[in-house]
Amino acid sequence: MTDMAKKYRLTRSACYSAGFSMSAATNLSALLFVPFHELYGISFSRLGFLVLVNFCTQLMIDLVFTFFSKKFNLTKTIKSIPAVVLVGFMIYTLVPMAFPGYTYVALVAGTFVFSLGAGLGEVLTSPVIAAIPAENPEREMSKLHSAYAWGTVAVVIVSTLFLKITGNHNWMYLVLLWSIVPVVSLVLFLKAEIPDINLGGEEGGLKKSNRFGIMLCTLCIFFGGAAEMTMTQWISGFAEKALGISKVYGDVFGMALFAFALGFGRTIYSMKGKSIYPILLGGMGLSAICYVAAALTGNSVIGLIVCVLTGFFTAMLWPGTIVYVNEKYISCGVGVYALLAAGGDLGASLSPQLMGIITDKVAVSSLWLEKAASMGISGEQMGMKVGMLVAATFPLLGFLLLLYMKKYFSKQKNT
Repeated sequence: MTDMAKKYRLTRSACYSAGFSMSAATNLSALLFVPFHELYGISFSRLGFLVLVNFCTQLMIDLVFTFFSKKFNLTKTIKSIPAVVLVGFMIYTLVPMAFPGYTYVALVAGTFVFSLGAGLGEVLTSPVIAAIPAENPEREMSKLHSAYAWGTVAVVIVSTLFLKITGNHNWMYLVLLWSIVPVVSLVLFLKAEIPDINLGGEEGGLKKSNRFGIMLCTLCIFFGGAAEMTMTQWISGFAEKALGISKVYGDVFGMALFAFALGFGRTIYSMKGKSIYPILLGGMGLSAICYVAAALTGNSVIGLIVCVLTGFFTAMLWPGTIVYVNEKYISCGVGVYALLAAGGDLGASLSPQLMGIITDKVAVSSLWLEKAASMGISGEQMGMKVGMLVAATFPLLGFLLLLYMKKYFSKQKNT
């Protein structure tokens, strides 16, 4: 191991642990919907608002750092990431004791705070990893994003088993358990040395000559984020309602296996990966096929398998786009990473919401209800299948966009 590698070994570990913390911050509230509904009578629409707060807060952070990254002390901000997540978790933990009359308000506040930490981690850990000298920087970036995926696997499985064994009324101890992760991350960051990070000059590195190409990459990560997160958010519900699989099995063999496939794909690339473009192109195309197959199949096992395979095929769409940008624009500033994160978060927010809207509309449409009856399925099942078909357009458009991007960057290189 070189002296440089030893110097930043702790820094890498801190960033990986931050990725794990981000997975808990992003997924934990959704896993606690049932306890919150049963114990405090909070409606599912108000609980859904917590997810909206999560993504909107992260998107806000993305946009702030896209244009105002030079206003921040990046070293101090990076080191504070786990502390912010920890404060949000502590607010959740104290809800039953400290906020008995304001439960929902406290949950919104806690969600906002730990989402701030998750947003900061998403924007700033990538440029930290990119700034550390490495023989294969694209593999290091894949390791960073695989930490998030493996964290999601752990969060889903451990949380499901914890609540099953101890009961929903002990949910606050589950949050306290996950608070250990940002504590470890905080200790690592306090001792880690943060490398010099390129701010990219004016507007965080969004140079006029590069803007169109970077916007293409932002659109690409938008489609990639949509392809990944639509299945992440809907696989459990789709398995239960459309495929007839029980919720426990849907969570463990659906949501958890999807996250496993996501982490497996990123880990494989971090070990063996080289050229990213064919992986992006294949990932977009194959994930579109998986969405269509999930929508059209009448077999529960095949349906669940193609849903899980989507995790493998979408694994590199988000981090791979960042790798692709680093290949095309060597000196990316923080603003570029923030803009890419904004594109991914926007896709991750809009596409699952669109599928929900389509599912609801189709489920009550007389035209679609007739079609559903002729197929021997319910209106809700038909709605989810149509929603899956529409969701397939995001990776399909990403596939077409990547074909254009290859021509565009080839032309740029020649000129």
